Amino acid sequence: MSPPIAEVRIALFELEAELRRLGFWQAEAPAPERLASSVPFCHDTLEFHEWLQWVFLPRLEAMLASAHLPPFACQIAPLAELSWEHDGREVAHAVALLARIDDLLGDPAQRAH
Repeated sequence: MSPPIAEVRIALFELEAELRRLGFWQAEAPAPERLASSVPFCHDTLEFHEWLQWVFLPRLEAMLASAHLPPFACQIAPLAELSWEHDGREVAHAVALLARIDDLLGDPAQRAH
């Protein structure tokens, strides 16, 4: 069964707040060419937290604004763990929020239509 879009929105809001608390949130967007990478997660041009802020969150918010969930399963939490492994910040709550988003979005094949 599909999660209510409101639940996903709340999780995204909480993730943004946690990224701000951790000092990952940036006031200025990266240069457009850095955002235009064709590499998954813009791994060659952005830090993981930049990709979350400037690519992942806006795309999910746009989908939710049109009352749609993404046509893909998210597995972002494992990437967060790997990306932040040696960061030194207490990122456990941010990873847990990403795991919550992963769970809410789940496998599209299992969602009710």
